[in-house]
Amino acid sequence: MQSRLLFIVIALALGAVLPMQAAINSRLAKTAGSPIMSAFVSFAVGTIALILFLVLSGQFKFGFVSSQSPWWIWSGGLLGTFFVAGIVYVLPKLGVVLSFSLVLAGQMFVAILFDQFGWLGVTVREISTGKIIGAVLLIIGVVLIRKY
Repeated sequence: MQSRLLFIVIALALGAVLPMQAAINSRLAKTAGSPIMSAFVSFAVGTIALILFLVLSGQFKFGFVSSQSPWWIWSGGLLGTFFVAGIVYVLPKLGVVLSFSLVLAGQMFVAILFDQFGWLGVTVREISTGKIIGAVLLIIGVVLIRKY
């Protein structure tokens, strides 16, 4: 049970980082003059940090992908780029709370589908009444945030 609690705390911390990153990148976009340039700088700095970590920890290597690997394993970076550039674009127009309420709603619905159908090799976890109620409450929350 303790390790599950640790994972919950880590997940909450990761969620807390996203609005901070979006606000920083939004400010960077104003300075750089473009959400795309902001995303580029964000990913360049992140890439440098990851290279340093991999080298210092002795984990830097190539040849980790076999010919048996599916083509789509390379798409995560593209999706991350789309997210970072997109959130930088919408955040100044919608605000942090509404932007991330909508992001969270989108994440929740797609996550439920991934769990239900096991897309991209994730473990199947069937949709439950509780998950559906939670998703509906999330939509209600987004509507309330948008309205007030």
